[in-house]
Amino acid sequence: MKTSNVIVLGVTMALLATGAAWGFVTFSAQADAPEQLGHAILDKDKNQIGTYFVPPDRDILKEPNAAEILQGKRLLNETARLLPENVGNGLNCNSCHMGQGKVDNIAPYINTSNFYPAVMPRAGKEVDLVTRINGCFQRSMNGKPLPPQGEDMKAMIAYMDWMGKGVEKGTRVDVRGAGPIDESLIPDPVNGEAIYAAQCATCHGIDGHGMKDQAGDYIFPPLWGDESFNIGAGMARTYKAAQFVKYAMPPAQNYNLPIGQGGVLTDQEAIDVSEYFTHMERPDFAGKVNDWPNMKKPKDARY
Repeated sequence: MKTSNVIVLGVTMALLATGAAWGFVTFSAQADAPEQLGHAILDKDKNQIGTYFVPPDRDILKEPNAAEILQGKRLLNETARLLPENVGNGLNCNSCHMGQGKVDNIAPYINTSNFYPAVMPRAGKEVDLVTRINGCFQRSMNGKPLPPQGEDMKAMIAYMDWMGKGVEKGTRVDVRGAGPIDESLIPDPVNGEAIYAAQCATCHGIDGHGMKDQAGDYIFPPLWGDESFNIGAGMARTYKAAQFVKYAMPPAQNYNLPIGQGGVLTDQEAIDVSEYFTHMERPDFAGKVNDWPNMKKPKDARY
């Protein structure tokens, strides 16, 4: 009887082990990333003429200017640390252009090189890519412009050019700089404060001053205060900020690919929390007096 029990127990253990092994194999297969989805390449009439796939970074090494592209990628990721003379706060370019500028709806770099030069309503004139980048240094990073022909500027543009490689001028990849938001909704900053405490403060701090690592570099950027974007930045506008919040925040709470890409808050919630943090104290911007010279300023402009 004891022998039989041992045999039965042994068979049971073997079956369990086999089941566990099969379970592990099944889990591993499911854990593999699904096939990458492409984006349509559209002509001027919005007809699809091809398919764009975000290139893997390893392909940079195939380029004749690989060192320049890699330096541009690094500068965009670590702007505040590598360009302290030009960045006046704790933000990096990719604080807004998340996922290294590869993610739809969150200011991707995919179409950037093909889009400029372009007439920009805030400037009231045509601007080139160099001017646009330097505008971000002066507004979003509350700093100073880079030398237009300097190596740092060339490197960042090289990375953006690489992102759009194979997409001809006059065509565009079917991705958006920012997803839509319902601008007819009225902001409620009181509700926004509650949402901020529940969804944002863990990373950006109750005081909105962000979170630093042991080296003093920001892990999560400040949303207000002296180290944040100034009043002239697009992110200082309620509805502009809400577009970013809706489609990018909070990170790591969305299991649909790409992992971490927003979709947690409703339009109303995104607008409410954006109204709350955009109206907190932040640096001024003297150049704001020249904005929107040919049109009425947007209703969410802070000035």
